[in-house]
Amino acid sequence: MSSLKNLSILIGLTVASLGFSQNPLSFGSDILTADPSGHVWADGKMYLYTSHDEECQEDFWMKDWHVFSSSDLINWTDHGACLSVDDLSWADNYAWAPDAAYKNGKYYFCFPAGTGFKDRVNPKNSTKWMGIGMAVSDSPTGPFKDPIGKPLWTTPYANDPCLFLDDDGAGYIYFNGGGDYYVAKLNDDLLSVKGDLVAMDMGGYKPKREGPWVFKRNNIYYYTMPEDNRILTYYTASTPIGPWKYQGVIMKAEGESNNHHSIVEFNGKWILFYHRWLENDLDCEKIQRKVCAEFLHFNDDGTIKEVERTDAGVSH
Repeated sequence: MSSLKNLSILIGLTVASLGFSQNPLSFGSDILTADPSGHVWADGKMYLYTSHDEECQEDFWMKDWHVFSSSDLINWTDHGACLSVDDLSWADNYAWAPDAAYKNGKYYFCFPAGTGFKDRVNPKNSTKWMGIGMAVSDSPTGPFKDPIGKPLWTTPYANDPCLFLDDDGAGYIYFNGGGDYYVAKLNDDLLSVKGDLVAMDMGGYKPKREGPWVFKRNNIYYYTMPEDNRILTYYTASTPIGPWKYQGVIMKAEGESNNHHSIVEFNGKWILFYHRWLENDLDCEKIQRKVCAEFLHFNDDGTIKEVERTDAGVSH
């Protein structure tokens, strides 16, 4: 009888363990994902918009974006590709880090894409160009359509945008542009820029970085980024366009690999989504990217406590 009881307990623990999330997040397949953008919409679910690495891809030649949803951060639904470069008239490659927003009864998908070729050996021969587009859907999972048929602007070269809507509904887009820290205010329809692109005051510290993520908590604006493409760091400000004050590290680098992230509140807890470079069972024997998640905590003064990578992720 005791043996049956012990077996029952073992089975129960095994079944329970299957319900807990572990890093990397399990999307129900071997899909390679990166650059996660997390959002909680009116239905209370977490939606994660990601770029999609192709297996053994050459450089970062990426062709579509995926969206996933979850009610518990443990069990995820893969809704497939929500947009592809094949749907664009002005780009055919570089489906990099996206973002999303909801306004006026529509879902907006903000994305970078481009053309050309980056010659990493002889950069002077490169023809690569990237711009930022905006697509729209009635559904958070798409499919998204490109209503303007062109990027929001063509100069400067731009990638890895963050689309932030303030409490008053005003839309802002932050992006990498020619090496500077830019923001642009958007018109009410979010389909065009209002005024000029603005190079922000970063308090005198402007290191190399990848795509930013901006959010607001307790009337503090946070500008977060992968500094030197690897270390997650952040600034704070009292307005969405700065001036910004540098605050330090959120997550240290892991080797020489890049990182990209988002920070969002879900069911009263703050979550940091990011990606790691991990070994995969691929013919090319390359490490490739997969999305992970950790809890993120704040100090009483609003500063962010440093986050450690864990295998348990948000299951612990």
